[in-house]
Amino acid sequence: MSGTLPALAAIFAQLSLLAFGGGNTILPEMQRQVTQVHPWMTPQEFAALYALAQAAPGPNMLVSTLIGWRVAGFGGALVATGALTGPSSVLTFFSAHLWHKFRDRPWRRTIQAGLMPVTAGLVMAGAVVLARSTSVDWRAAALTLVATLLFLSERLHPMLVLALAAVAGALGLVG
Repeated sequence: MSGTLPALAAIFAQLSLLAFGGGNTILPEMQRQVTQVHPWMTPQEFAALYALAQAAPGPNMLVSTLIGWRVAGFGGALVATGALTGPSSVLTFFSAHLWHKFRDRPWRRTIQAGLMPVTAGLVMAGAVVLARSTSVDWRAAALTLVATLLFLSERLHPMLVLALAAVAGALGLVG
């Protein structure tokens, strides 16, 4: 465990600086780091922690806290959360004035327009990683597909869809 806290800090600090467009953009790399590079958990465990973090009130990147807790207890939770939020917050603090100062410049609008599809692609990549991790059999894959279709076609609250999935699991419809 002596090298675990520095490893958590290094992973989440790097991810912090890559999170353009929000925390969900770094999910694929976060999952790769904690399941493959440092095999601290399985992809299914990662997906379960992500689902728990999304169900809880608060920031959507609480998954970093849960991963830190799972890997190294309370200290790991503090390190992972601080490393994920610290570097990007410092960078934002020091660059916000300049970004605002150049708000009317054409190059700034071009940068923002260019980052939008990158962000959308990274979020979709995160969704694919989570879908692969949770679709362990055809029934789970079908549930993922149905939930996705419900999210895309209806205006249902995510907790309602999660509750319906839980009921399907309790009834043995999903493995």
